[in-house]
Formats: sequence, C-alpha cells, structure tokens
Amino acid sequence: MIYWKIFMAFFIPGILGYGGGPASIPLVENEVVGHYEWMTRQEFSEVLAVGNSLPGPIATKLAAYIGYTEGGVFGSIVGLFASVAPSIILMLVLMAVLLKYKDKPQVKNISIIVRPIIAVLLGVMTYQFAKDSVLTLGALYTILLVAGSYLLMEKLKWHPALVILIALVVGAVTG
Repeated sequence: MIYWKIFMAFFIPGILGYGGGPASIPLVENEVVGHYEWMTRQEFSEVLAVGNSLPGPIATKLAAYIGYTEGGVFGSIVGLFASVAPSIILMLVLMAVLLKYKDKPQVKNISIIVRPIIAVLLGVMTYQFAKDSVLTLGALYTILLVAGSYLLMEKLKWHPALVILIALVVGAVTG
C-alpha cells in the first residue's frame, strides 16, 4: 500500500504541475506534508533546500528522497517513475495534437495564463516557509538569512548552491 501512496504523491503533482519542477513543488508539499503527513513543513523545506543544491531536476530529487525514506530503494524507484510518468504519457499522447494546433492563439495563450498561477503558488509556499522560519528560528535570524542570501546571490553574484551550502553550515552551527 505504501508504494501506491508514494506513486500517487508524485504522480498527481506531475500531472497538475504545468511548468516543470518549480511549479510542482507546492503540489508535492501538499501531498507529502498535508495529505500523507510524511514530513513537517520544516523538514520538507530542508529537503527542498538540499535538493536545490544538487544538480538536476528538483521534482525527481524530491521523489527519490521521499520515496526512499518511506519505502526504501523500491519506494525511491516508484517515486522517480511517478514523477516522470505524467510527462512521458502527456508527451506521447498530446504531441500530435500540439503539433497540429501549435499556431492557434489559444495554444499560445496557455503559457500566458498559467505563469501568474505558478507565481502565486510559489509565493504562497515562500510565505509559509518564511512564517515557519520566523516561528522556529526567530525574526532576526530569518531576516539575516534572507538578506544575506539576497546580497550573496544578487549583488555579489554567488552561485545559489554555494549560498545554500553556507546556509546549511550556519544552520548546523547555530541550530
């Protein structure tokens, strides 16, 4: 039964997460934290941070790690398959339709309509992570972390993986 739950936890976000991994993160969080309660939001944010520091698509890294923690090696395989299966199915089934209607304005407008929705989903998730951080770590620590990350990435142009690594080290030392 756990393998079916792992499959569904990553298959549903894969179907609904139009826009790739970043668009499906809030959906995966809803399944893993809200529906199945395999993790707390704090644990999920830590897994997400570590996953973002590694190369490759975030959705598959989340699926592999969470699948492994819940169902071992086979759970990891099930999670990985579930996260890529919707893309494979949609690619095979809809490719002919998209090619046939690719020049229609309705097809071109899909991306224009979906982008703001993805932005709102990511904004809500960021707000929830920030709120949890303020509640668990304190406002000053959260502000310093956000401001420091912004400074390092936007002003000094440091690679995000390095900033995440620094944040992990700071978190390990202070927490």
